[in-house]
Order: sequence, then structure tokens, then C-alpha cells
Amino acid sequence: MHDNQSTCAQKYHKLTADREVYLDRARECSELTLPALIPPEGFSSVTDLYQPFQSTGARGVNNLASKLLLLLFPPNAPFFRLAMDTATKAELDQSGDLRAQIEDGLAGIEREISGEIETSAMRVHVFEALKHLIISGNVLVHLPKKGGIRVFPLSSYVCKRDPNGELLEAIVEEKISPQVLPENMEGIDYEKDELIKIYTKIYRTDIDNYEIYQEVEGQVVPESRGTYKKELLPWRALRMVHLDGEDYGRSYVEEYIGDLKSLEGLMESLVSAAAASSKLVFLVRPNASVKRRDLTSAKNGAVIGGMPEDVKVLQTEKSHDMRVVLETVKRIEDRLAFAFLLNTSIQRQAERVTAEEIRFMAQELESALGGVYSILSQEMQLPIVHILMDKMSSANKIPKLPKGTVNPVIVTGVEALGRGNDLNKLRTFIQDIVQLAQANPETLQRVNFGDLIARLATGHGIDTVGLIKTEEDIQQEQQQAQMMQEQQQAQMQQAQMQQATLPGVAKEMVKGVNKRAENDPDAAAAMQEQMAAMAQQQQPTQ
Repeated sequence: MHDNQSTCAQKYHKLTADREVYLDRARECSELTLPALIPPEGFSSVTDLYQPFQSTGARGVNNLASKLLLLLFPPNAPFFRLAMDTATKAELDQSGDLRAQIEDGLAGIEREISGEIETSAMRVHVFEALKHLIISGNVLVHLPKKGGIRVFPLSSYVCKRDPNGELLEAIVEEKISPQVLPENMEGIDYEKDELIKIYTKIYRTDIDNYEIYQEVEGQVVPESRGTYKKELLPWRALRMVHLDGEDYGRSYVEEYIGDLKSLEGLMESLVSAAAASSKLVFLVRPNASVKRRDLTSAKNGAVIGGMPEDVKVLQTEKSHDMRVVLETVKRIEDRLAFAFLLNTSIQRQAERVTAEEIRFMAQELESALGGVYSILSQEMQLPIVHILMDKMSSANKIPKLPKGTVNPVIVTGVEALGRGNDLNKLRTFIQDIVQLAQANPETLQRVNFGDLIARLATGHGIDTVGLIKTEEDIQQEQQQAQMMQEQQQAQMQQAQMQQATLPGVAKEMVKGVNKRAENDPDAAAAMQEQMAAMAQQQQPTQ
């Protein structure tokens, strides 16, 4: 696939013809949602952007991108876990303590990687990338060894894929200052203020390896070459909707472009009609007794002579037609709100809407994005984890793990939806158990409540380490409670044996102690010690 005969600039311009139809559609979708995200060709800082007549598209894109960001990269919680392979688990099952220590160590590595994501402000760039995916369906991200993520829109790169959708080749075009280039490059004017184009080429050398280099004005930039394994490739060409046989993806907005166009046209007409209706014009009948000059110069509250029939306000008389437009606009806005998961689409129009109904409908909407979660987990989340693990292990921030024994597993997105469905099934199951228990109390004896609590915690995505007591903890607490009870009984028996030698006042104290032991064991124990000392004093000295 790599062409050694042509420069990167020539190959880039050759591949732009295949990208053109996708880029035109992306600019059309951006114009109706966020015009500044993918501006039209030839746009500059002094160019005016198109201003849509509606904000539903912008609200929808921002809302959907925020929901995807929070679900794919939840704050203060790892979106992945490090899982050992089956063979390693089988070896460690023979030593429970060692396996527990290893799992604790893996959990610590997960927290370190999550902390790196928090401190590197990665979510800011991921949020931008998600907006590009929703609007254009394509975006290229770069995860360098130093610095944060860089985001390149569809207008800045071209790519080719194999029939399986794997990246074969990608070329990125960007402009830089000549001063940032290495010294002594031929034909480069380092004193020029104008920016020059630099091309970065990524191509596959074999099934598991890629090579990267940069080129400026036909010559390779020194020390720009690099070789990467497929899972550690820092350049990722992401897609929103994957279609077989296409080098580029399709966008989410593209699927609803018809409603957005209709809404834009209707809102433009509605705004124009509203502006025309707001214009105030008086009609004066010819040969009327009232003079137009008197009418225009009259102040508020002034008195002039004339007949009411001589003056009339001009009206458009299009209220019925405008009502039809408003109803159509409302229907389109409801459909778009439902597609972009806006809160207005979740709550139905009624006087009383339960929180459970809203939660159920919200989960149904998020489940509809299962296909989006699937492709983003494989093309965005997993590569980020692999690259961060390699970067942090090279910097000795985390230990290097044996190759092939531990693999990251995504626990958000589709996995989170699966846990949510399991949680709903558990809730329904508990309701059935409660109903059965009302008819037959023995039903509860068949339920393993410890396992039920663990499954509920898993459904909610809660880490149960240190939160839920283990069987060993429960047995230890039961043994301690039994020992304390035996000690109290022994002390009570000793006090009763000594009761015969105590005076009448002390006997009354014994009765009080026995009665108080039922309510306050600690205070009873202190009183028993006092009575034992009194009994010792009452014994005759030998």
C-alpha cells in the first residue's frame, strides 16, 4: 500500500477526491448544528459563519457528546479493569492469598492510569473528538508520548482501509512555523514568517506493525521516523458509524439531516413571518377627516379629531397558517430531542410522571446507542488504555506486566448497559421473591443474601472491596460476640455464688445487676466487679 515514488503532498491530494463527498456532507451537517466545528472551504478568521435559525441541532450535539463522554470516561472511576487470562487464574487459584495480592496490585494500576487521565485533561480533547464524530462521523486523534491529545478534523487528513476496516494508510496535513523544524534542512527559509505545510504519513508495513514519518516540501524530516505495534499506534482514525467497504464513517447527525433541514426552513419562515407581523402600519382612508400628519405627530394620550372607521391597523391575517407551522415545528423538535437524548423527550406530557418512569425511558434511549458504544470501545477506549499503560510503564509510574497474562477489559459503554439490564432483572426478581415470601415465609431461606448483595453492587458498578463483609469477617464477629456472651455469663454465675456471703444491701445490688445486664452489659460488668470486691472484704480472714 505504501507508495515510495510519490511525495506525501502528492498522495494526499490524490486521496482527497475520495474524501470529498464525506467532507461536503460533514460541512452540511455542521452548518445546521455547530458551524464553527467544520467550517466551509476557504474559511478564515475574518469570514462570517452561517447562523442557523434554530438551536435544536447545537443542543442535541452538545448533549449527546456530554452523555457519551460521561459514560465512556466516567469521572473518578476506571472505565476498564485489568483481567488475568484463564491459565494464570488457574495457577493462582491454588494460592488464594497470592491471587488476592495480585488483584489488589492490578486495582492499584487501574487507579494510577485513571489518575493520569484526570491530571492530563484528556476529557477536554475527547469531548471535542466526540463532537466531530457526531457531526462528521470521522476524526483523527494523536496521543503523543508527551503532551495531551491532539484532534484533527476530517478536513485535515485522508485515509485508506482494508476490507476489515483496519487502517492501511493515513496522511495528515497541518501548518507549522519553519522555526520548529530541525536545523539545516535544505530549502527551508527559517526566517520566513509564513506557515508551511507538513505532512505526517502513517502506513502499515505488515499485519501487526506500522511506520510513521513526516515530510516537508518533499524531504523527510530528520528523526521523524518511528515504528509501532498495532495496539500502540498513537494515531487513530475514528469512525462513528462503520460501513463495510468504505474508508470513512458516517455521522449520527447525517441520519437525521432531513429533520434538521426541515426545521431550519420552517424556523426561517416562521421568524420572517413573525418579523412581518410585528411591523406596525396604520391605514388611513382617503378623504378621511383625520389627517395623516396629525396621526403621525400625535403623542401618546393626545386628542385629535376623526372617525374610528377612517383609521385601521394593517394585519397579516395568517394566524391559522402560522399555527400549522408551529405544530409541525413542535413535532420535528420532539423527534430530534428523542434522537439526541434531550431531557424534554424523556418526560411525557402529564400532570404526574414518576421518577421510575423517567429512569426507565432514559435507559431505553441509552440502550439504543449500543452500536455506537461498541465501535468506540474498540477504536477509542482500548487504544487509549494500551498507549497509557505503555507510556506510564516506560516512565516507571506503573510496573511492567507480563505480556499476554493481563489484558484490559472495558467496563463502560455496552458493558455498563449489560450491567444495567442485569440490575433491572435482579430488581424484578426481588419483587417476585417478596411476593412469594408473603405467601410462604420459607421462600427467604432459599435465597443466598450475600451473593444477592454482591450482584446488586456489580449491577450498580460499585467496588465492594472493604464495603461488604466477607464470610470470614462475619464468622470472626460471631465468635467475638459469643466469647463476650460467655464471659458475661461466667461473671453473673460468680456473682450469684458470692451472693450468700453478701449483706442485704449487696443482695439487692445483685438483683439490680442481673436486671441491668439485660439492657446494658457494660455497666452490669462494672457493678459485678464492685460486688466481687465487697464479697472479698466480707470473707473472714484466716
